[in-house]
Amino acid sequence: MARRKKGESTGVGPKTRDYFAELYVAGMMGDRGWAIYFPKRDIGFDFVASKKVGDKVILRPVQVRGKYPTEEKKDRVTYPWLGELSQVHEDMAVVLCYFATDHDTPAPDNIAFVPLSSLKSTTKGRYRCSAVSFKSGKTYPRPSYKHLFGAEGLDAMESPDWAQSGPPPAEDA
Repeated sequence: MARRKKGESTGVGPKTRDYFAELYVAGMMGDRGWAIYFPKRDIGFDFVASKKVGDKVILRPVQVRGKYPTEEKKDRVTYPWLGELSQVHEDMAVVLCYFATDHDTPAPDNIAFVPLSSLKSTTKGRYRCSAVSFKSGKTYPRPSYKHLFGAEGLDAMESPDWAQSGPPPAEDA
């Protein structure tokens, strides 16, 4: 079998849709008037978003994370995202894209715009958020997180006190 040269494609797509999720979220934000800035090198935030609201400019560093259930996933009252963040900032948005087990679905089922203050940090340097439940192959926003989903969650990011607008991590059981 011949070795691939550096940068040569294998012709096989990735098993997850992380890059798709980043671009999808950036597109959503752009449609709502946010300016999106992608880094030259991806060593931290996926992008930084800015928007003029009143007489102020709001900046939100953004990290997008996807959750991809398998067909075998059983129903759960809480379906947590647990992962690492390469950089953190008090005003950042951790955008969680929840896909269905049906891989033909063109977009995430649910998208949560979560302030850093609503994530629980673990002893191993990871973060946890249980914003959804899982039933019959789909995710559903949990009541205390519902205001962080979709257009309502995206619009809430315009608030100067958005960083403290989510449920406290203690409710993330």
